[in-house]
Amino acid sequence: MIVSVIYPKSSTSHFDHDYYVHKHLPLVQRTYGTNGMVSAMVLRGTSSLGGAPAYELIALLEFADMNAFLKAAGAHSDEVMADVPKFTDIQPIVQFNDSVA
Repeated sequence: MIVSVIYPKSSTSHFDHDYYVHKHLPLVQRTYGTNGMVSAMVLRGTSSLGGAPAYELIALLEFADMNAFLKAAGAHSDEVMADVPKFTDIQPIVQFNDSVA
C-alpha cells in the first residue's frame, strides 16, 4: 500500500525543501521506517503542461498494508505532523493507494 502525502502549490505558499530533505524526511524514515514503512520516494514539482506545477512536493510512502501504516502512524504521527509547520504553511493531503499495475 502506498500513502501519498501531497503538498498543493499556490502563489502564496511557502515550502523549505532543504529542511524537508535534511530534517523532515530523515524523521519520517527513522520513525516510520522502524515501524513498518518499506520505502519512501519524494517527488519535487518542477513544471506541468500548463507551466507551473500543481504540487510543491509529493511523498510516496510504501507500507506492507494498512495495518502497518496504522501501527507506524499510531506510534509517531503526532511527532511527524508537529514538524510540518517548520518547513511549510501548506496543509498536506494524505491519500491511501493500492498499486494496480
